[in-house]
Amino acid sequence: MDNVTGKPRLILASASPRRRQLLEEARYEFDVVVPPIAEPDALLSKLSPTNQAEALAYFKARAVADRCPDACVLGADTLVAVAGEIMGKPADEADARRMLGALSGTRQEVITGVALICSDNTRLISSETTRVTMREILKAEIDAYIAAGEWKDKAGAYAIQETADKFVTRVEGSFTNVVGLPMELVERMLRELRERPDAHKIS
Repeated sequence: MDNVTGKPRLILASASPRRRQLLEEARYEFDVVVPPIAEPDALLSKLSPTNQAEALAYFKARAVADRCPDACVLGADTLVAVAGEIMGKPADEADARRMLGALSGTRQEVITGVALICSDNTRLISSETTRVTMREILKAEIDAYIAAGEWKDKAGAYAIQETADKFVTRVEGSFTNVVGLPMELVERMLRELRERPDAHKIS
C-alpha cells in the first residue's frame, strides 16, 4: 500500500527491461520485484502454447503477490510457437541458432500470458497472440546475429525492437506483444480492475 495515497502499489513481477520500459512509456507508476521461480518445467510443456504462457504469467504474479500481499501484481510470460514447437528463451548459442533456423521463412505466433493478482483476491488472467512472418534468414545473418548477443533472454531468440526487425516482413496484431508485453491488453485489464465497484483503485 502506498503510504501517501493509500492506494495499492502496482508491481511488475519481471526482470525484463523491455516490460519495464513499456510500462514506463505508458506512464504507469509501479515497482519491480523479480519473481523467485524457475522457467518452464516438464508439466507446463504438456499445455497448449496459450495455456502455458498464461500459467507461467500466473505463477510469476502469484510468487510475488505472496511476498507483497498489499499490492496489485502484474506477471507476464512470452513464448513463440511455430509448427507445433514452443520456444521460450534459448539456453545457449547453439539453442538460439536452432531457434532462428526453425523460425526462418515462417509465420509464427508470439504469445504473451498476462496475470493480475490484487490484495482483495481479484485475479485476472488473459493472453495476446501476434502473428509474425519472417523471411528466409541466411546462415551468415544468423551467425552475425548470434555473435552480437541479441538472442540472450529473448523468447524465440530474437528481439523485434532491436536489429531482428530486418528479418520480419509482417506483424499481425499487437507490436508491443512481440516486444514482451501487450500494452493494449494490460490497459484493458487494469481498466477492468478500476471499474469494478469494490475494486482497489490503482494508479
